[in-house]
Amino acid sequence: MNAIEMKEINKSFFGTPVLKDVNFSVLPGEIHGLAGENGAGKSTLMKILQGVYTMDSGLIEVAGSPAEISSFQDARQYGIGMVFQEFSLIPELTVAQNIFLNREPTNKFRLISDRSSIAKAHKVLESVGIDIDVTVKVSTLSRAFQQLTEIAKAIAAEAKILILDEPTASLAKHEVDSLFKVLKQLTASGVSIIYISHRMDEIYQICDRITILRDGNLVAVDSLKNLSPQEVIAHITGRKDVEMLSYEGREVDRRSTPVLKVVELSAGDRVKKVSIELHAGEVLGFAGLMGSGRTEILRAIFGLDKVGSGKIYINGEEKTIKNPREAKGVGMALIPEDRRRQGLIMEHSISTNILSANLEKLSHFSFLNFQKINQFSQTAITDFEIRPPEAKREVKLLSGGNQQKVVIAKWVATNPSIILMDEPTVGVDIGTKVEIMKLVRSLAAQGKSIIVVSSELPELLGVCDRILIVKNGEVTDSLERYEIRDEDHLQLMLQGINA
Repeated sequence: MNAIEMKEINKSFFGTPVLKDVNFSVLPGEIHGLAGENGAGKSTLMKILQGVYTMDSGLIEVAGSPAEISSFQDARQYGIGMVFQEFSLIPELTVAQNIFLNREPTNKFRLISDRSSIAKAHKVLESVGIDIDVTVKVSTLSRAFQQLTEIAKAIAAEAKILILDEPTASLAKHEVDSLFKVLKQLTASGVSIIYISHRMDEIYQICDRITILRDGNLVAVDSLKNLSPQEVIAHITGRKDVEMLSYEGREVDRRSTPVLKVVELSAGDRVKKVSIELHAGEVLGFAGLMGSGRTEILRAIFGLDKVGSGKIYINGEEKTIKNPREAKGVGMALIPEDRRRQGLIMEHSISTNILSANLEKLSHFSFLNFQKINQFSQTAITDFEIRPPEAKREVKLLSGGNQQKVVIAKWVATNPSIILMDEPTVGVDIGTKVEIMKLVRSLAAQGKSIIVVSSELPELLGVCDRILIVKNGEVTDSLERYEIRDEDHLQLMLQGINA
């Protein structure tokens, strides 16, 4: 008997089908991968299971019995819990308070009992081998422990089917290992897990079977033992010739004045006397564990965080950059880590988002030229293959991969000479990842200078000419690409092991 079975599920939005007779099932105690490109229908299918969306037709069975799910509360009653990529925790509440939010234990006077919450939270965490101080605020936890708190919250609600959406998107390797250990313990106790991820290595490491969707259709269900990674990618993309990332050796001329030179830059307690040189046409990678200070270095350079000391030179000329407007003025662009909160106005259209950083070139005496605007936004949509290619569509209705393309299109359209990219492929499918990395190569070939921060080591190895190791806010090593043998070699260096 299946823990969950979804039969012939159909769903349309505004007359456009997004799920077409999709079947999906998960066995008790199984970790089942769910894969597909952005926009393939994965999230829609899971939101139907969670009661966020109502299916147009189809049947859902839980443990062999028909289930009516039209709300989160319904899903919870059937033992279905979901841990979203964007956490739902309240930062200023404690771990225990978050775990029992809206289900707080009470005392005999019907008052909320924090003592009871703490004791029960300890018991839940111990049951799955998670060691967290339940009395601390969630805001003090690392990203990994926040993820584990989300899982504990679902388990405390007696979830028997747990949906994880890109659970490792911002975790370091050792944090991923801790998460996987917890997931194995959960399945040993009978919990079924649906694991949504674009990371092929993780799918093969943790999942038993996989279901693959493409364009709202079910294209494959099989044991991962029967499928090679190349076959999975072919099912996901519909193409057998998807180019995997491999470094194409390039010569970078470092004899001339650096396009960007940072000298002993310090900002707060996360950036400590960082020195960097970036040359024309160079792709420079930042590799480091979560919390190492990679993002903070980019933020300080771009004027988002106050610089305490140090100097920044652009083409040999010292510049004071106190805010993003000044950074943009000297030819910089920043693709931020969190596209939803920092890169896009979700309620606005594709066109409005692309134009937001480019209005000065599309106006005359403060009057907008709408003919230019329409042409400008449509050219960007075409060049970056944003789908669907509808300028007036709100970006919140786009898949994650296409949202990221809008962010990149917006900033590349400003014609920057220096592009700072912070986790540019987080939460996007394999096809879009390759597209974005090809774009990085193309921009570098045009003479743009690029810094890439990424937790995906194969991406850094695939596109970077040089990689800096960042630890505790400091650059501890600088490596030419040819000096790094492979991903394992780079991983050892991140852990402080010379090999």
